[in-house]
Amino acid sequence: MNFQSWKETGKYFYYRNHAIFYQDSGVGGPVLLCIHGFPTASWDWHNLWPQLTRYFRVITLDMIGFGFSAKPRNYDYSIFDQANLHESFLKHLNINSFHILAHDYGDTVAQELLARHEESPPNKKNLLSICLLNGGLFPEVHSARLIQKLLNSPVGSILSRLLNASTFNKSFASVFGENTKPSSEELSEFWQLIDHDKGQYISHKIIRYISERKKYRDRWVTPLQRTSLPLLFINGVDDPISGMHMVDRYRELIPNPGIVLLDDIAHYPQIEATDKVLAAFMAFHHV
Repeated sequence: MNFQSWKETGKYFYYRNHAIFYQDSGVGGPVLLCIHGFPTASWDWHNLWPQLTRYFRVITLDMIGFGFSAKPRNYDYSIFDQANLHESFLKHLNINSFHILAHDYGDTVAQELLARHEESPPNKKNLLSICLLNGGLFPEVHSARLIQKLLNSPVGSILSRLLNASTFNKSFASVFGENTKPSSEELSEFWQLIDHDKGQYISHKIIRYISERKKYRDRWVTPLQRTSLPLLFINGVDDPISGMHMVDRYRELIPNPGIVLLDDIAHYPQIEATDKVLAAFMAFHHV
């Protein structure tokens, strides 16, 4: 599926009166919920889609403020709200049990969904497993890029209006591996996701998740340490944001950690090393 057909075949549902774009493979098998990262969208999963949909009913959405979903200017963006959005999505599709595959910002949304799962009574638990790709699981070792720090500062609202394709391309390519840089076509597609409805203008609002991670660290880290659910962490070790240093912290904090390391891969392993991510994920699910 190419970029245009991904957009054209997507569906919409409404959350808090805002249109939310989603994809639903609609095939049988266990449900896999894919949760994308910042600053991109569900298109991040397109390389994995053909193989994943052979074994799972794969569902994914563009979170509010991202991709082809609504990007309201006057909105309180938060991880908690994005978790609410995913719960509404699951309810909309009448899904009662699911696995998660998440990346980056989506990791934190997954951590909140896990926290809610752990708080639920036994007859209300619906989460089956979690696989996490590179992301800021532990804020104390997360290395934010300069542009992220600036967006999350008092000048963020000004900077967000200055973002353009050129500045995005340079910053975005820098989080990929030395030999796995995105092509000019891929960069154009990713920029279109951000530029749709001028989403860059709200970047300074969405980026507040970095502060949320610090404020709610215990809520989002403790469930990872205590859960009995199957967990896997797939990490591109050359990632300047959440690479090997995040793996080291994961090993320190998570009992019996399941980890797959991808050498010479950086922040977007599902794009940079699709086959390796698929192999690790399928082995995790024994398929």
